[in-house]
Amino acid sequence: MIPLTMAEVAEATGGRLHNADGSETVTGSVEFDSRRVTPGGLFIAMPGEKVDGHDFAAQAVAQGAVGVLAAREVDAPSVIVPPVTEAHRRSVALTGDRDGSGAAVLAGLARLARHVVDRLDRLTVVGVTGSSGKTSTKDLISQVLTPLGPTVAPPGSFNNELGHPWTALRATADTRFLVLELSARGPGHIAALCDVAPPRIGVVLNVGSAHVGEFGSREGIAQTKGELVEKLPEDGVAVLNADDPLVAAMASRTRARVVLVGEAMNAHIRAVDIRLDEQARASFTMVTPNGSADVALGLHGAHHVGNALSAAAVALEAGATPEQAARALSDARRVSARRMEVITRPDGVTVVNDSYNANPESVRAALKTLAAMARTGNRRRSWAVLGVMAELGAESVAAHDEIGRLAVRLDINRLVVVGEQAAPMHRGASLEGSWGEESVLVPDVDAAVALLRAELAPGDVVLVKASKSAALWRVADALLESPQGETR
Repeated sequence: MIPLTMAEVAEATGGRLHNADGSETVTGSVEFDSRRVTPGGLFIAMPGEKVDGHDFAAQAVAQGAVGVLAAREVDAPSVIVPPVTEAHRRSVALTGDRDGSGAAVLAGLARLARHVVDRLDRLTVVGVTGSSGKTSTKDLISQVLTPLGPTVAPPGSFNNELGHPWTALRATADTRFLVLELSARGPGHIAALCDVAPPRIGVVLNVGSAHVGEFGSREGIAQTKGELVEKLPEDGVAVLNADDPLVAAMASRTRARVVLVGEAMNAHIRAVDIRLDEQARASFTMVTPNGSADVALGLHGAHHVGNALSAAAVALEAGATPEQAARALSDARRVSARRMEVITRPDGVTVVNDSYNANPESVRAALKTLAAMARTGNRRRSWAVLGVMAELGAESVAAHDEIGRLAVRLDINRLVVVGEQAAPMHRGASLEGSWGEESVLVPDVDAAVALLRAELAPGDVVLVKASKSAALWRVADALLESPQGETR
């Protein structure tokens, strides 16, 4: 963060000083985990389900923090933020926030982030949203922008009311690009995040059925995702997926200049001659208004082509040539864990760990990647270990059934469905075609691990994917414990 006195923090957040005269200067990072506080930092006292950051205020200062941003008085130099309305508290819906102090601290943190971003006049903010692929695309954008100037991006999927301002406050006077991932649980959430750090470039990847249980329909999801392009300034740029009709239609909702990306003929930045290697890594020719360049991605899955085109569009807007953008994309690697992480064990078993989260669109993409990896070279036996896809509402049974049937159509050799919530996936596979024991329903992670350890053979390729609640990352970790895997 840029250096700020506690008096400036108080003014920016609308708070008041407590146990401080205001001259104390924050020169370090802003942290909500007291264990990560560095000398000169600012500690954010967030209440949680099990612990309350206010109880660690004095400890954070003892570890070097200059002060604390808090909702109530603590035994440390601090800025006490004002309370929020009950409506605002409900919109945040923090676990463990019984008295609204968490919502108040988050509101103060958002105001502080906006203050800092407004003072960085050389900063270009890039916002990314979509039903799937946000984190991978954010990571790609960060990697293609870094050669053009100092770039800040969040770790993993830090994309909510806490992670968004926390990431923005990582920007300093030297930062040229701030890449932010925007998520939403309901209408108005993306617009609110845009107010924290106003983007000049907005990227919308797709509109799928993730969280359809909360939004009611894909059209409802599109309405909320489109809040990003509505917030762009007139001199901004909206990067839209030409291959997704609901995204392409957002062109009418923005004042910004529109850049379409995809395989469609009307795309301004287009991929042609797409090929996959034996690890399902895509190569293609990127066609732009300023020339063409060849790209060879190091990421696994054809679905990354669209993500890469979006990243290229951002890089081109930031001043890169097509050749520079293509080179940066070809050099880019997976950054965030458990997202199409391909690891091959010494015995030749390949584990595709895509267990961070799941929705119907991302599961379909992962299954197609698995099928492509199994088809190339010597035919390999393929396993799909899948669990529940959460937050699908009334569409849940049909969506799980369709994924099971897709596994059969893609000729996946074995389908292991984990947990009763995902049982329609097993039933769909069993009813599709002439499968017998190719699909199996197991009760939990331990049963899945036991089955795989008993039946995996050298050369097999195993996909592991489910929503976070299913904890299927434990399956991937167990498969890699022994023998020790080596990352490819």
